[in-house]
Amino acid sequence: MTVAHDGHHPVRTGQLKWLLDPYQDWAEAEGLPIYGGLAVDLPELETAPWPRFDVDGALVHIDARGDFLSMYVMDIRPGGSTSPTRHLYEAVIYVLDGQGSTTIETPSGESRSFEWQRGSLIAIPLNSKHRHFNGSGQNRARLIAVTNLPMVMKLYRTEDFIFNTDFSFEDRWETHSFDGGGTFIENREHRHLWETSFVPDLLAFQHLQQSPSRGTGSTNIVFTLAEGVLHGHCSEIPPYSFKKAHRHGDGFHIIQLSGKGYSLYWYEGDEPERVDWQYGTLHTPPNEMFHQHFNTSTSPGRYVAIGFGSSKYPFTAEKMQATQHAYRVKHPKQIEYEDQDPKIDEMFQLEVGADKAQN
Repeated sequence: MTVAHDGHHPVRTGQLKWLLDPYQDWAEAEGLPIYGGLAVDLPELETAPWPRFDVDGALVHIDARGDFLSMYVMDIRPGGSTSPTRHLYEAVIYVLDGQGSTTIETPSGESRSFEWQRGSLIAIPLNSKHRHFNGSGQNRARLIAVTNLPMVMKLYRTEDFIFNTDFSFEDRWETHSFDGGGTFIENREHRHLWETSFVPDLLAFQHLQQSPSRGTGSTNIVFTLAEGVLHGHCSEIPPYSFKKAHRHGDGFHIIQLSGKGYSLYWYEGDEPERVDWQYGTLHTPPNEMFHQHFNTSTSPGRYVAIGFGSSKYPFTAEKMQATQHAYRVKHPKQIEYEDQDPKIDEMFQLEVGADKAQN
């Protein structure tokens, strides 16, 4: 029981309520499967009817998603579409499978449409009314959305306000084009930018820049998306290569796009935990946990990572500092090849040898 005061005497008012999580309460009330862990296989997740968007859906609360972000899955039935929607949280969508189109309303009330396919990356400008359509009459389309809904739900706690506010954020459209183009902004290694709201095919995106300080042959591009605070970057590891171990804050949702391999995760002094990956594997490091990515296949190993705090709008002091500091050798949060545990390279060489023997 809680105790209040009427000015003279304590008054008992009801059950104590504290340590509340409005987002978690909302998530459980949606009635969807909720998946967690260090990693999940996105193509294999089971979904359930989700009346909110008129699709089948699931929630993904990966262990290292942090305070601000979560992910949900939308399965659009063959020939179907999502219901028209708008919301006061940002969403960056990766098309895991399928093809179709999206119609989106501009602040002036115009309707724009663009087509997407497996590998597309879509950033919805804040609170823009939109609708996704499955272009196939036979197969589902599976869309994966990384959003800052947890932050927004914890802040406002009112579902009707978040999903039914009629306000257009005109400034979110200043740099927008849904024709598949973008603006390259030269910065420095591991910080070169591509400003856009729509990448037609991340699997074939040709504007990755050299980033040797993160690993031999490594390439990278950082996306600034829909004038928002959600960050994205795409990196690629050459065949039979691996990146240097490094660590950073939590919240990054890493989706594997190509290649086949594994990643190691560990805190200093602990034995690494291994995550095997292929197309569609989602994994992400907890806060300040070392992690290292290994491509053991003949194809380049490409991934996209979506997190909180963009290069344009860092939002947090930690993200501001991380963006300002150039990545270089002997970075305090990176382990150079010559300094890593010899067992790591031994494991990798065994894996590569096994793959070459099979091919």
